[in-house]
Amino acid sequence: MRTILNNKHVVWLLLSVPAILLVSGWWQGRIDSMDMLHPTGEWSARLMIFAMALSPLLAILGPKRWLNWLVARRRAIGVAAFGYALVHLIFYLIDMGNLDDILAEWLAPGIWTGWAAFALMLPLALTSNDASMRWLRAGWKRLQRLVYPAALLTMLHWFWVHNSYAAALAHFVPLGLLLLARFIKKPFLQMKPQGV
Repeated sequence: MRTILNNKHVVWLLLSVPAILLVSGWWQGRIDSMDMLHPTGEWSARLMIFAMALSPLLAILGPKRWLNWLVARRRAIGVAAFGYALVHLIFYLIDMGNLDDILAEWLAPGIWTGWAAFALMLPLALTSNDASMRWLRAGWKRLQRLVYPAALLTMLHWFWVHNSYAAALAHFVPLGLLLLARFIKKPFLQMKPQGV
């Protein structure tokens, strides 16, 4: 079982299952284009949050076998989050149907935040590979910090599109608490005497 889960193709298959089910439902006419928007957007946000939560969890809990396994696949999870955002965007364009309607609502808060979040996620996805890490060196980590404004924009997009805070906060507050706990714990650990 461990060998199967360590296969990168199996990991990608697992990450793709919701998309496969959704797209096949749409292809068969069981799901409308508009009804594809909410689940694809949620999956993108969930995977982004999950990928972002791994470092704080590692800092708080310390090395654990299951956590190390997830951290080793964090880039794949992040790229999958972008993949769902791309599917979300494609179905938004299909649902809108024409450029005039897209441009007419371009500046609405719930729309421009989605476009901006996608724009920030694009370079992250394109550079989530070993070759980019070698080429960008220290700049790669700085570039990856774009995930924080992308996450904030994603949360705002969710707020304004659905005109409701409850679902978005239920997803993003745990991430915020983990990030806060990580930064609180870091100075505390630095104050500890050596050998403790």
